[in-house]
Amino acid sequence: MDGLLLIDKPKGLTSFDVVRQVRRLLGTRRVGHTGTLDPMATGVLPVAVGEGTRLVQFLLEGDKEYRATLRLGQTTDTQDADGVILLERPVGEISLAELQQAAAGLTGSIQQLPPMYSAIKMDGVPLYRLARRGIEVERTPRTVFVERIEVLRRALPEVEIAVTCSKGTYVRTLAHDLGERLGVGAHLTALRRVRSGPFRISDCISLDELARLVAEGRQPLLGLRQAMRHLPALEVAPEARRRLRCGIPPALVDCSPATALSPGETVLLVDGESLLAIALLAPGRERESRGDFELLRVFTGGGAVD
Repeated sequence: MDGLLLIDKPKGLTSFDVVRQVRRLLGTRRVGHTGTLDPMATGVLPVAVGEGTRLVQFLLEGDKEYRATLRLGQTTDTQDADGVILLERPVGEISLAELQQAAAGLTGSIQQLPPMYSAIKMDGVPLYRLARRGIEVERTPRTVFVERIEVLRRALPEVEIAVTCSKGTYVRTLAHDLGERLGVGAHLTALRRVRSGPFRISDCISLDELARLVAEGRQPLLGLRQAMRHLPALEVAPEARRRLRCGIPPALVDCSPATALSPGETVLLVDGESLLAIALLAPGRERESRGDFELLRVFTGGGAVD
């Protein structure tokens, strides 16, 4: 049982709660998620099963797309509706143009201060545990990339936005910072992830649907190659496949098609619909003594080269 489940995470569960339920439904312990969603958030949560857990590092890299609702005029300690209100300010009349201008200032490559209520660890302790004890520590701003913030609805004091951003971006911090730019404060009241990398909300199923399918003897797992379909795939010739099973990367001439690829590009090495390996194209052979690839993961029984 190897592959990827695309779950529409419900509100009120942590991402690990979803992992627990998938473990119980599928009867396997080897399950992990590919990007944490807060309990308040819903939406796309890719869940890796079996050998699929070896894909997680590659699936984390993709950008994310969200729909978020903000409540202007109130600042909370968690930057969302689950927290305690720290400050209230009158909202007044804020125009669409003012919202768009404030949002534009938070796009591009920006420095974002991670919230205290986050899973980031300080000396091995998650920040949220310190925050619950009333302890606030100094955090280092992180560089994130926000491709766009689009104002979808203005119904003051509520504002709904669409956000496309890099991994590691805290949308509730964007909400907080947007409120500060407007001079009235804000916190997040709803968040839905509608895309994670190549996976969209329309591809997802609920936990109830998963339970029903399992009861019917069906398991809606994406296979390993299908889960990585956003990467270019190279078919490996039979003799090169045999060497690959021994951990020897193939030569480029033993793969097809081998056009329009750049050195350093991540590719799939496949046999039909079977994923054999994930590798970097390295025709200079800087790290491997043979072949034209640096092997990152091998799925043929030869083990992974990390």
